Amino acid sequence: MGLTTNSLRHAIIAISEDIDVTGELLNELDGKLGDGDLGVTMINGFNNMRAIADELPTDVGQACMQAAKAMTKVSGSSFGTLMGIALMAVAKQTKGETSVGWSHMSDLAKAALEAMISRGGASLGDKTVLDSLEAIRTACADLDTPEALLQSARDASAAALAEFRDKQCKIGRARIFGDQTVGMDDPGMIAVNEMLGAL
Repeated sequence: MGLTTNSLRHAIIAISEDIDVTGELLNELDGKLGDGDLGVTMINGFNNMRAIADELPTDVGQACMQAAKAMTKVSGSSFGTLMGIALMAVAKQTKGETSVGWSHMSDLAKAALEAMISRGGASLGDKTVLDSLEAIRTACADLDTPEALLQSARDASAAALAEFRDKQCKIGRARIFGDQTVGMDDPGMIAVNEMLGAL
């Protein structure tokens, strides 16, 4: 057994249960470096995905595509758009599959990362969600159990936050704050950390 639509459904529900509290935190952080709407995007996006979770098809690719559409339907923020792009990239890789081996999770993360870089304009090292995803992708290579994957992903996400905290944001609205961003966490990286924590 590997990643199934039921796995995706479980993740959506688990994150949704904490999303209001998480959203408040993200709005506060994003207000210091961006538009202050990241939390709203996450709340609305996950509420949308939760509304369709029970009816997602068993085809993992189709389920990811429907989740992507639910996220982007409400999203005016770049993070929500990137989440949609990531889910669409995974959907293309898993179309027609009802179960995807856990050992392929790093490959799916790579596909998502490449799509986000291509569409989003940011690069690795800019202090964004991309840096969290790259750390997670690397840490999860060759792992083949959900327990090991989740623990490694959480550890990698926390390590990425610590590594980039004292670096300057180089893209988006946050870059205009320059040196003031040193010592501050990127809200998108925090969002990833919080989602993993909910799982």
